[in-house]
Amino acid sequence: MYKPDNALIDRIDLPAALGLLTRLPVIVDGTRAMERGAASAWAYPLVGVVLGVILAAATAILIWMGLPSGIVAGVILAGSVIMTGAMHEDGLADSADGLWGGWDRARRLAIMKDSHIGVYGVCAIALSLLLRWLALVVIISMGAYWVAFIAVGALSRTAMVGLMAVLPHARSDGLSQSVGRPPANAVWVAVGIAIGFAVLCGYPWLLFVALIATLICGAIARAKIGGQTGDILGATQQINEIMLLCAIVTMIT
Repeated sequence: MYKPDNALIDRIDLPAALGLLTRLPVIVDGTRAMERGAASAWAYPLVGVVLGVILAAATAILIWMGLPSGIVAGVILAGSVIMTGAMHEDGLADSADGLWGGWDRARRLAIMKDSHIGVYGVCAIALSLLLRWLALVVIISMGAYWVAFIAVGALSRTAMVGLMAVLPHARSDGLSQSVGRPPANAVWVAVGIAIGFAVLCGYPWLLFVALIATLICGAIARAKIGGQTGDILGATQQINEIMLLCAIVTMIT
């Protein structure tokens, strides 16, 4: 039998987190995953680690095949988008459209819920892809991709857990509301996992970068819509990933 829902860790948590945040072929007990809800959020940084390992292994293979860093970076970026179903990119685009395209809270939330993409969203995705590609080219060419991909994957998804815990839901429906708010102990486990991988990868200072990026995203979301949504969480992951990759570039060049 499964542990009670208030258990800190359940064996369904990692498969549930992978099923929610990726398109990897993971077998998940949907009913049990829904029962656990946000209690499984402690496993979000592990999802980033799994994706980071896959992308780093693919990078090593492509380099071994003799492909230049620019092409490898493009393929890896495409692989990241495919494995996550562009979920975080979609959140970034919707957040950019809504937060800057609406004049009041109600209008901003309505725009974010609309499936159409506007100018702000297009620009946000284009800039995200460009900045990440440029950073990946440098990281791959310097041979720092294993530690970078793992550390960034863990930290950028831990940022989502942090906002889920500290900001209220901005609407009464949607993905974030259905998942719920993680308990404090789950948040601290996620933070501990992220810290552990950042230290193991040799980038403990990235914790400060992730904190700043998350605080900025949270402050903007609170000011403009009074809380967080699934789109805000996706945008937060993207902003963190961009800033973390750029921070690593500054340290290795």
